[in-house]
Amino acid sequence: MNIPENLYYTPEHEWIRVEGESAYVGITDFAQSELGEIVFVDITTVGETLKASATFGSIEAVKTVSDLFMPASGNVVEMNAKLNDHPELVNDDPYGEGWIIKTNLTDSSDIAKLLTAEKYKALIG
Repeated sequence: MNIPENLYYTPEHEWIRVEGESAYVGITDFAQSELGEIVFVDITTVGETLKASATFGSIEAVKTVSDLFMPASGNVVEMNAKLNDHPELVNDDPYGEGWIIKTNLTDSSDIAKLLTAEKYKALIG
């Protein structure tokens, strides 16, 4: 299972990569493997400011639909447009081309409340 050390994780299996005041958010390799084949990513919150743990969209696999949760408070500034035509990027490259949203952080102290790679590994066993 791929769990990059430079990311932070939620217990709900989202990851966040902080780059200054901006951050990229997606779902973990574990989450995509549990969901199976991703067929649609629905993000309706671009332009909205959301608190940590708020729902920012949903992801649909062949067998289920799951909500997506903000790892940290921020303004959703962009959805990965590639996912409109190629949602399978979330399966193929969850930490790279399969990122889901870009956000501008509004409360960077939320990051300290997230799981490190080591703690996330312990969570998923």
